[in-house]
Amino acid sequence: MHSPVDRPIALALRGLSKRYERPAVDALDLTVYASEFYTLLGPNGAGKTTTLRMVAGLLRPDAGSIHIDGIDALADPVAAKQITAWLSDEPMIYDKLTPFEYLEFVAGLWRIEPGVAETRARELLGWLGLAPHAHERCEGFSKGTRQKVALAGALVHDPKLIILDEPLTGLDAGSARQVKNVLLERVRAGGTVIMTTHILEVAERMADRIGVIAGGRLIAEGTLDELRRQTGKGASSLEDTFLTLVAEQAA
Repeated sequence: MHSPVDRPIALALRGLSKRYERPAVDALDLTVYASEFYTLLGPNGAGKTTTLRMVAGLLRPDAGSIHIDGIDALADPVAAKQITAWLSDEPMIYDKLTPFEYLEFVAGLWRIEPGVAETRARELLGWLGLAPHAHERCEGFSKGTRQKVALAGALVHDPKLIILDEPLTGLDAGSARQVKNVLLERVRAGGTVIMTTHILEVAERMADRIGVIAGGRLIAEGTLDELRRQTGKGASSLEDTFLTLVAEQAA
């Protein structure tokens, strides 16, 4: 295991800020290392989704910098997006297409060679348990199945950085396990995942490191054991640790 100092950096945010009526993200500094599963936790309105939307290139920050695998995402957004995947909690797919057609379409947008695209599509459909539905129209799918199709679409161009905003919302236990297995496999293969979730058990079991955000700022960061030490709570659950950190910040 590399020490954090010599590990390649997948995502670096420096002084990242976005303001609406009040600061949504407030001079945020955040570093995610390559081949890391990083989970961002925080109460509603803490700035998690705004942060990820800026990283994904969907929102322009008011100030600060975003570097993805060394690429300045604000100066060269196309290059940054070519190595990035974005998945929101509301799956956006084309109802009239089948999952296989949808993956072919997305691969075409990325100009992936057709033979490579077909191989990746079949692999992703298999990993996510979608193969039996590969040639059915998406319009009849449940939210969980639609979410898996959207995830497959996000991964078809083999991104280095995968950005996920509440990806397990509305999934049944079986679907959630398939999604988690695919994400962990991507990290094992050298990819990097940054994810928000309100399901603290998922963060506790999957994350290499956890960041806690409140009021648009990172208030704590580390492994679960490191966060426990910060609160002095010993062997407490992530839920207890998280609530203590947020309460201390509010106070």
